[in-house]
Amino acid sequence: MVGPPYDFLVNPLGVVRSTFEKAIASGSDPASFDAKDWGAIDLFSGFLFDQPGLSRVPVLTPATLRWVQPNTLVRFRGMIQDMIGNELYVGAYKDGSVWRTNKFMDVAQFPMGSSADMRIWERRLLYCVPVPGQNAWTEISTEVTNQYEDWTFQQREKRRRADDESDECKDMHVSADTVQGSPDTKKMREDEHTSLATQSQGALPESSSSGMSIVQGCDGNSLPCLVKIYDSPESDLKLNDVFEFVGILASSAEPPVGSRDSEFSDDFCDDPLQHFPANKVPRLHCFVHRKLAVSDFLQNNPIIEPKSHLIREIREALLRHLTSVLGNDAVAAHYLLLHLLSRVHARADTLAVGKLSLNLTCFSKETMSAFGNILILAVKNLLPFTHCIPLTVEYLNTTALAPRKDYDTNRLVTGALQLAEGTHLIVDETKLKAGALNSVGVENARLLKNLMEFQKLEYDFKYYKMEMATDVQLLVMSEGKSNILPADVVVPFRPSVVNATETVVGEALDSWRWYLATVRQLPHSIESEMQKVVENDLVAARQADRSLNPQDLSKWLTMGRLMSLSFGETSLSPEHWQMVNELETLRSERLK
Repeated sequence: MVGPPYDFLVNPLGVVRSTFEKAIASGSDPASFDAKDWGAIDLFSGFLFDQPGLSRVPVLTPATLRWVQPNTLVRFRGMIQDMIGNELYVGAYKDGSVWRTNKFMDVAQFPMGSSADMRIWERRLLYCVPVPGQNAWTEISTEVTNQYEDWTFQQREKRRRADDESDECKDMHVSADTVQGSPDTKKMREDEHTSLATQSQGALPESSSSGMSIVQGCDGNSLPCLVKIYDSPESDLKLNDVFEFVGILASSAEPPVGSRDSEFSDDFCDDPLQHFPANKVPRLHCFVHRKLAVSDFLQNNPIIEPKSHLIREIREALLRHLTSVLGNDAVAAHYLLLHLLSRVHARADTLAVGKLSLNLTCFSKETMSAFGNILILAVKNLLPFTHCIPLTVEYLNTTALAPRKDYDTNRLVTGALQLAEGTHLIVDETKLKAGALNSVGVENARLLKNLMEFQKLEYDFKYYKMEMATDVQLLVMSEGKSNILPADVVVPFRPSVVNATETVVGEALDSWRWYLATVRQLPHSIESEMQKVVENDLVAARQADRSLNPQDLSKWLTMGRLMSLSFGETSLSPEHWQMVNELETLRSERLK
C-alpha cells in the first residue's frame, strides 16, 4: 500500500528538501528563488486549507510544548509585540555538485564549507506574544491537541516499524551518500537527517532535545515565540496585529558554532537573536500566516448567516442579561450594549470615528463590590480580549503604560497599553484617592486621556516619540465623572436590585459572542432622506445647547449607527434614530 507522498505534520522539512531537489532537477537556477518560493508553500497551503489539515496542527502553548517534537509542524497564535528586523542567511549552497537549501531552518544539515556557490537570502524576525488579556474560553480545545498527540505517536510507530522492516532487507553495502542523494530522501525521518548533520559538526543530535527545555525558561501561563517570516511583503504584517503562524518548530538546542546558516553575518553586526535564547523562546519558521479577527477566536459559531429575526432575538436575550448584571438598570444596559459594539471604523484628522467610550458613575466601594466584579466577569465572558486597570496614584506613578525602545538590547519593551485591536479595557477608578503624581504619573495620565479621546498611543523611542493608532474599547467605573478620562458618554449607574443575575448556559454565551463579533463588522450607511432628518435634529440640538461641540454631534451619529447595527440593520432608520433620542433624554435626566 502506497502512503501519502509527504508527511506535512511530522516531517515538514522533508517536503522543503524534496520540492527544492525537484526544482533544481528540473533545471531551475537557485538564483531564481531569491525571495521566492519553489512550490513548497503551495503544497502546505493545500494541505492546511484545502484538505483541510489546519485543525490537525497543534497550537503552541506551554502545555503542548511539553510533548510536541522539534522540526514538526505547529501553529502559534499571538500578537506581534516587536519587529526585530531582518536576518541574512545562506539560503542555498553547493555541497560538492549537489545544491542544498537552508530555508526554514536554523542549522545547516551538511557542512557548507567556503564554497563560492552560495545564495544569501533574507528573512524577517518577529517577536510575538499571546494576545494580552486573552480570555480562557478562546483557547482551542485540548481534545484537538490530544488527538494530534495520539496521531503523531501512531505515525512514528508505523514509521519505525516500516524502517525496521526496510533495514532487514536493505543491501548493507549501499553507501550513505547514495541514500542521501536519492529522491527517496523525503521519506526519511527528520530526526535521522538532523542527527547526521549535527553529529558531523561535533554537536549532539537535535533529537536528544525536547520541548521541556523551552518550558523551563518561560512563564507557565504565557509563551512568547520568535517567528521567522519568508518572502512576505512588509506591509502584510504590522505591530500589534494578531496572527496565526504555521510553520516548523526549531529545536530548543542552541546551534553549534559553524553550523548556523546565518552565522556569517556575526562578523558585521550584532546577532539579533542573542537576547532570545532558543531554550527560552521557541522559534518558528513560518510557511503560512493569516491575520485573525475576533470571530476567529470563537470556538462555536451557532449561526452562519446574520438573519434579521435571529439577530433581534439574540439582541433581546443579551440585553436582558446585561440588564440583570447591572441590577435591572435598563438605561445603563442599553449604553453598555452600544459600547460593546463600538469600534474605530474611520479617522478624520484627529477624530477616531466609531469609538464610544463609556463612563459609569455612582460606583462606590460597596457598589463596586456588588456589581463591579460581576460586570467585569460578564465582559470577560463575552469578549475574547479584556484588560482591567486599577487606577490608583501608585499605579500611575510606577507602571509603564507605553512601550519604549531599549537600544542596549534593541528591543521594544512592552507597556500595559500595548494592546491588540478590539481589546476591551476596563478602568476601575473607585480605588483612586488623593495624592501627588510624579512625572511618570502625569505622563501616564496624559497617555490614558489621549487613548480615550483620540485612540492613539505614544511609543517612546528615547530620541523621539511616535503615535500609533489603536482601537481599544474603554469602560470607566468611577464614583463621579472621571476627570482623568473624558468618556464619550457618562451614565449615572442606578441599580434597583442586587444579585439579579442568573446562570447562563453555554449555548447562550456562544450566540452572544457570535452576535458581538459579527454585528460590529457589518457595513453601515445613511440614506439621503434620513441624512436630512439627522442634520435637522443636530442643528436643533446645537441651537438649544451652544456648549455642544463637533465631538458631541459625532457621538450621536455613532450611537445611531450602533443602534442600527445592534438590530442587524445596515442603514439608519427613523425608528432607530428615535430610540437614540429617547435614550439620550433618559440619560440627560439622570445627569441633572
